[in-house]
Amino acid sequence: MGRSVLLVLMALFSVTTTQFIPPYTEDCRSGMYPPTGPTFKGGVPWYTVDLDSPPHKRWTALITDKKTDLVNMIQAIKDLANAFVPSGRLIELVDIALPVVVDTLPYPFSDEIKGIATTSGVPLGEVVLFNIFYEVFTVCTSVVAEDSNGELFHGRNLDFGLFLGWDMKNKSWIISEKLKPLVVNIDFTRNNKTVFKSTNFAGYVGMLTGIKPHIFTLTMNERFSLDGGYIGILEWILGKRDGMWMSFLTRSVLENATSYEDAKNRLAQTKLLAPAYFILGGNQTGQGCVITRSRVLSLDIWEIDLKLGRWYVLETNYDHWKEPLFLDDRRTPAMKCMNQTTQTNISLKTMYDMLSTKPVLNKLTTYTTLMEVSKGTLESYIRDCPDPCMPW
Repeated sequence: MGRSVLLVLMALFSVTTTQFIPPYTEDCRSGMYPPTGPTFKGGVPWYTVDLDSPPHKRWTALITDKKTDLVNMIQAIKDLANAFVPSGRLIELVDIALPVVVDTLPYPFSDEIKGIATTSGVPLGEVVLFNIFYEVFTVCTSVVAEDSNGELFHGRNLDFGLFLGWDMKNKSWIISEKLKPLVVNIDFTRNNKTVFKSTNFAGYVGMLTGIKPHIFTLTMNERFSLDGGYIGILEWILGKRDGMWMSFLTRSVLENATSYEDAKNRLAQTKLLAPAYFILGGNQTGQGCVITRSRVLSLDIWEIDLKLGRWYVLETNYDHWKEPLFLDDRRTPAMKCMNQTTQTNISLKTMYDMLSTKPVLNKLTTYTTLMEVSKGTLESYIRDCPDPCMPW
């Protein structure tokens, strides 16, 4: 079932049960940075992952720290699965079938996942499931903007957990809330030097948000399509493995690409398991784009173009040349706030203001990340969205 259909059903449910009629929007926020107040739930801890270490040992220190939170998260997933299939057969199938899948994953991801399972004590199949989730349930807002001095800024809200258990008492998504304690910043090193930095969920080896300091910044948003992630994952399980997992490609690009153009070519040309939007920022004027991908090819590369007055590119989860679903229009309020900010005043501070404006900030938002390529900085914050707030 497509996300548009699900959102319509959810809206009907909301209207009939709570008289809440989406979308709820508010005036563009200001003065939100440095983060404080009810939308700020806390900072994000830093860890180091040494790429010179054997893959099965790279995550040991982080997972040891986050073991309880990861176990709680996996249990929440199992509870949801058992709610849909009370017999417990679904999780039984996961525990039997998915450990076989891990050996088909490319190096070093298979060994890293095995190491996480060993350290956490979580069954291997359930760690694989945790890593698959993000190929099909991630909804986000990402933006790359250039100021009047040619400096580039990249921000994103990571929204996750749509339809994964609504907590009626707390008015929140169960999985979204369980994920927040797992948010970590990671400094990936080689020879004791930073290769790239990312904001991650502990236990997840792919990348959704990252920076190669002084070279480029990168985020990934899900693109919904009938030929989507479910199909690609099923084909992989059945033996057709000529595509790459979205988040594995993102990590590979962060680790190995040497320039903005190199990263852009890899993201545009590599065959994928699922369609996606890659939002890429570089280190020179005009270097910012949204790459709209099908599973097989690049459909469009939408770039910053100062001659056309386009000083930023902004992506949610709909093709930029099409209207977003009115029940899920985060694009319009986000662009309104960017335009009100103006190119002269864009900064990490004002970008955080935009990402704090409802419904860009919503019940699914787990974290906000801000990146400045010229300084090589990445900063992330756990978010909350007090009522009134859109469910998505």
